[in-house]
Amino acid sequence: MSWNKGQVLQIPVGDTEGDVRLDRWLKRRFPGLTQGQVEKLLRKGEVRVDGSRAKSSTRLEPGQVVRVPPMPSTDQGKKHPQKEEEVYVSPRDAELIQSLILYEDEDVYVLNKPSGLAVQGGTKTLRHVDGMANALTRPGQDKPRLVHRLDKDTSGLLVLAKTAQSAAEMSKHFRSRELDKIYWAVVKGVPNPNEGELRGWMMKAHGPGQDKELMTAGVHGQKGAVFAITDFKVVSTAGQRASWVALKPSTGRKHQLRYHMSEIGNSILGDAKYTCDRETPAGLPPGLHLHARALRMPRRRGSDVEVIAPLPEHMKKTFDFFGFSEDEAGNPFDTIQPMGRRR
Repeated sequence: MSWNKGQVLQIPVGDTEGDVRLDRWLKRRFPGLTQGQVEKLLRKGEVRVDGSRAKSSTRLEPGQVVRVPPMPSTDQGKKHPQKEEEVYVSPRDAELIQSLILYEDEDVYVLNKPSGLAVQGGTKTLRHVDGMANALTRPGQDKPRLVHRLDKDTSGLLVLAKTAQSAAEMSKHFRSRELDKIYWAVVKGVPNPNEGELRGWMMKAHGPGQDKELMTAGVHGQKGAVFAITDFKVVSTAGQRASWVALKPSTGRKHQLRYHMSEIGNSILGDAKYTCDRETPAGLPPGLHLHARALRMPRRRGSDVEVIAPLPEHMKKTFDFFGFSEDEAGNPFDTIQPMGRRR
């Protein structure tokens, strides 16, 4: 998005932009805006969230509206716009991110992100996909941009857009549900019924002493509450000890799949945040057993593209342990259909 000149903008926070700091959100939306300028606008109360004053560290939620005042371009009089600061990427990390590419065209990269690698940086997170993406920057082109996120411990398909235009298009696809996303999980016990739709309001925990990064139940109209929908189907079971479940989120809320499975009493194996009363089977490898398995996305030219990410090693070992065979799922896009499409 270019700098706005002479007008106040009211910009809604997209479904894929939740839990992003306000200062980072502003600098992504308006390249060239400095941290000093952000702080000044916030001190003067010219940038507001849902009509209220905010801080740089304010975490945005999907559906909130950010007021942005008229701002002159910092590049007036320059022949070339200011480029994003280059970030050093070690040869090891440059090689890693190249090795993660499963699909590439003129608009996007689709990566197979390993479990344990963060998507974005933070106070204690210096190694992440967003930083490594500098190694994918081509001469004369922008750095590839994230258009959605995966939790650090979730493995699988992650999309990076090569240009601002493709980032806007992909973000629109994610918000309008024009993509099919299928996740595989191994959970404790067996959901009953073995397929269905999980829906309801959820929000960040906010009580005294609660983990503010934990999602909890919310109600309609409650500040910060968002609606989440997940379709699921049990693919295979290991008695009553554990089951392999296919998940299809229709919304993209933070920790949505982990929260939903915990809420029905079948938390995902390896999840220390969202738990249940069921016993964890012994002898399994550590790690969160949640994998973004398949993605079908529309392209500007030609037919839809389907990308499938191979299972991470810890999930392969768990599949072998329980006797699950990947062939049981067939085509991942046919395994599960949203409730509204079932006949």
